[in-house]
Amino acid sequence: QVQLTESGGGLVQAGGSLRLSCTASGSIFKVNVMGWYRQAPGLERESVAVMSSGGPRNYLDSVRGRFMIFRDNAMNTVDLQMDNLKPEDTAVYYCYLRMGSSTFWGQGTQVTVSS
Repeated sequence: QVQLTESGGGLVQAGGSLRLSCTASGSIFKVNVMGWYRQAPGLERESVAVMSSGGPRNYLDSVRGRFMIFRDNAMNTVDLQMDNLKPEDTAVYYCYLRMGSSTFWGQGTQVTVSS
């Protein structure tokens, strides 16, 4: 069984920074994809950042240049460094791990950016 545990998040003023962390435990394949989605009230969940175990990163256009995703493959962790936060970044952020056809999710962590 795979479990993902998130930490970080909270309340920050616009222009501030936060760092989200996620650790996966259980039977983890070496080849996988980890990343972050977010969901704001009334909106669909959207992919924010993703990084495969091989290294390529992809970002949502609206966060490119402000957010950066980091992975530690040996520790099965994925972090999301969020800088220059904007009120529109307010959402619940979920980390995920994809291995083959299976996707595992964290419990979600709230990020609130005040103007």
